[in-house]
Amino acid sequence: MARLELVAATKEARAPRVRTSAKTVRPVVLPTVQEEHKDHFITRNGLTFAGSHLIIDLWEAEGLGDRDRIEQALIDAVAAAKATLLHIHLHTFTDGGGVSGVAVLAESHISVHTWPEKGYAAFDVFMCGDAEPRKALDVFKAAFNPGRIVIGEHKRGVV
Repeated sequence: MARLELVAATKEARAPRVRTSAKTVRPVVLPTVQEEHKDHFITRNGLTFAGSHLIIDLWEAEGLGDRDRIEQALIDAVAAAKATLLHIHLHTFTDGGGVSGVAVLAESHISVHTWPEKGYAAFDVFMCGDAEPRKALDVFKAAFNPGRIVIGEHKRGVV
């Protein structure tokens, strides 16, 4: 909850300050440093793109039906990637059917779908800006102890 309050306070701080002048009828908007437009596109190795989208498959993994474990892994992955958590929503299916959900980030999202009966979890990690999505991988390895990992990466929004 504190992080959500911080996000709300940040949005208020970014609101333009308006001042009216005695000589003019229309308001004058004073720019602030926070108002500078940032598109959060990345340029690496001469390629400009919106962000990296990692598709992570964990096989022979543990704890995939444990909602609390998954939630903590998402929180830790966001922190490791230096991203900004806005909201987490998880749904637990009945009869050990797994967990599906999303961590909504200022930089995009991390989604998860698990099949505990198969030892399989599918994570999508999409982040733009200065976030480091690959750092989420170490968190998932530690949290779920997979026997095998398959990773795909797609550059989104290539200019």
